[in-house]
Amino acid sequence: MTQSLAPAARPIAGPGRTRRVLRAVAVVSCVPYLALKTAWIAGSDIGIPDGSSLLDDRLTMAVINGLSILLDSAVIVLALVLTRPWGLRVPAWLLAFPVWVATGLLAPIMAGFPAQLVVRAFGGGGASSAGREAFLDEWVFAVVYTGFIAQGLALGGLFVLYARGRWGHVWRGRVWDLPVGAVGPAHRALAVGAAVLALLPLTLHALWACGGSAGLSEGRAADRGGEFYVLEALYVVFLLAAVTGALLLAFRRGRALPVSVPLSLVWVGSGAVACWGGWLSLASLGGPADLSDRATPLMNLAYAGQMLVGLLVAAIGVYHFAERSAAAARRAA
Repeated sequence: MTQSLAPAARPIAGPGRTRRVLRAVAVVSCVPYLALKTAWIAGSDIGIPDGSSLLDDRLTMAVINGLSILLDSAVIVLALVLTRPWGLRVPAWLLAFPVWVATGLLAPIMAGFPAQLVVRAFGGGGASSAGREAFLDEWVFAVVYTGFIAQGLALGGLFVLYARGRWGHVWRGRVWDLPVGAVGPAHRALAVGAAVLALLPLTLHALWACGGSAGLSEGRAADRGGEFYVLEALYVVFLLAAVTGALLLAFRRGRALPVSVPLSLVWVGSGAVACWGGWLSLASLGGPADLSDRATPLMNLAYAGQMLVGLLVAAIGVYHFAERSAAAARRAA
């Protein structure tokens, strides 16, 4: 996406009431997380029970917490960009990329945490819950994840309002209105490639969600509970969403659908599978000291595969936005 998207933007004289409220929610919801991370860097053990593995390496914990503070502080910056007039002058790619990453990281939490609470309420937490309680106090997860959900809802609302004013023309109409160029050979090749690559991670996550243990490490298999199954099922859902959105755009399937439907599937699905696939791949590089807890080759293949699927599907979204933006610029010229 390029700055050529800007000509369609409508000026923002100042944030209206809805934008001000959403901005306040986004900023305030960052405070508990930032306060906890700052306290841990300062040496506090608040929320960390005795015997937690987080106390084993204070230096590593401080570095990770410092990076976490930078990432969550970006939410505050994005909230300002999306509500101030100067935000319209920010290059499209410079804004869209961090919002896509934020969407990808927050969407599974927003869907997964409430689902996990329901599972646990019915006694389905299982071994994974017990393991988690030894890692951090239970109230920490409630505070942090509630804040993440509020951030996701507020940022999502702000971005929709911003994008509607600046790029609304890119998702107007229905799938059958898409120009011929938007469904060219390169576009279709990317969609087919993403669908083929998705088969392995999709099969493995579906297997694990249904209770299978093939390919799981011994430690991971032993710690499974209801919350584990919820996460695995969500990976399946987001993979299907990403691939479905890509195929709808590339082959004009669901021709009567609004263009916003496949674009939303592409945006959210690609972000979730790419960002979490990348994060899990990074986390597996170091690996825990206990060999039984380390990711197996099949687990690493699943994580790397879903990351590649997300990137391919994201490329289809970029292709679509760039082409429709160029068409709009030609009509305006």
